Amino acid sequence: ALNVVVVPKYWSFTGGKAFGLLKSQQEEKLNGINEAFLTDPKYEGEEDLASKLEMFKKKYMEFDLNDKGEIDIMGLKRMLEKLGLAKTHLELKKMMAEVVGSSSIDTISYNDFLNMMLGKRNAILKLILMFEGMGKEEEQKEVGPPRRKTFSDLP
Repeated sequence: ALNVVVVPKYWSFTGGKAFGLLKSQQEEKLNGINEAFLTDPKYEGEEDLASKLEMFKKKYMEFDLNDKGEIDIMGLKRMLEKLGLAKTHLELKKMMAEVVGSSSIDTISYNDFLNMMLGKRNAILKLILMFEGMGKEEEQKEVGPPRRKTFSDLP
């Protein structure tokens, strides 16, 4: 008997050095875009711009599943599922269109992503990512061994 495994096209089988090189090249490309945003007079009043751009770059790279420097619909789907917000295919397409300004484009470029995150418009995706970030800041874990449980802790 022959076993056939169907693998989604967005899975990457490059590993080790090749994958590391790909990611570092991608990061260099995104760093170049960040530099352009840092010198753009449109964003000169933006508070903590450099640290925001660094955070946005990390978030973007995490969900660029096809390693082409763009987030496709599967990357967006995974991003939202990881945040506990599964969306239908139609909802995902609508969110993408809102970010890129067109329903015919099926990927979010890093420029589009930054324009959304730094822009005045409150795209749904921007709001989701902002609230997700805020929730993480508030959830600071206690340092040290866990405290001793008592009967009053029981439900």
